[in-house]
Amino acid sequence: MTTRHALLPTGIGELTAVLGGTGRGTVLVGLYFPGHWTLPDPDTFGPLTESDEPVLTSLATQLGEYLDGERRDFDLPLDLRGGEHHGRVWERLTRIPYGETLTYGVLAAELGGAAQAIGRAVGANPISIVVPCHRVVGAGGALTGYAGGIERKRRLLALEEPAAEVRDALF
Repeated sequence: MTTRHALLPTGIGELTAVLGGTGRGTVLVGLYFPGHWTLPDPDTFGPLTESDEPVLTSLATQLGEYLDGERRDFDLPLDLRGGEHHGRVWERLTRIPYGETLTYGVLAAELGGAAQAIGRAVGANPISIVVPCHRVVGAGGALTGYAGGIERKRRLLALEEPAAEVRDALF
């Protein structure tokens, strides 16, 4: 797979978006924060790409809408590459609804395995925000671990809080 990357300024820091070419066309294969814990070797990102790339334009638009509280879900072509365990965890992350959280323990019970193994897979998620690993919390709602930093995790969860409050008021 040939890759290329772009730098996207956002209100929570500059993100590095990594795009790949596949038989399905251009897909998003990575979205990383500065100082990301599991940042792959930047030499694998390929050359800097033009900002008018359609997938990149769509990503920038959707991220902006999400961070402005105008979008709850992303509609982007993704290619999540990892082993079977990681793939199952990442696929499950995509189904955590906006405004909700799950604990590592609940994910471990659902998917099988230890909470620590689930935590490693969540931490290795290559597509931050879009694959919402920020919605996974420790026991009792503790904010533990986030490859982009706990403060960013706190901000992303706070952004989604009004949805939970409205939902709770309705039900």
